[in-house]
Amino acid sequence: MRPPSRNKFGARKTVVDGIRFDSAREARRYQELCLLEKTGQIQDLALQVPFIIEVGGKKICTYRADFCYTEKGERIVEDVKGHRTREYILKKKLTEAIYGIQIREI
Repeated sequence: MRPPSRNKFGARKTVVDGIRFDSAREARRYQELCLLEKTGQIQDLALQVPFIIEVGGKKICTYRADFCYTEKGERIVEDVKGHRTREYILKKKLTEAIYGIQIREI
């Protein structure tokens, strides 16, 4: 058996409930959110939700949120970050501006 692969920032891919996560931190957050959903504190948990970034009707790129859910009637968009790359920072700013949302970093 091969050891779990690592990315360039040292994160280990982790599998929980048959779902492959890019890091152990993201997998732990998933488990926390599942528990919150089971206790009714959040609803509608979704993983890897795409946000298409278009300018002038032309698709530029896609930002993919790690988690989206509803908490106290408010839609929450979360990204689990260990390292904030330039690409991520730009996509985050564009997504927040275009969709009028705030991305919560964990």
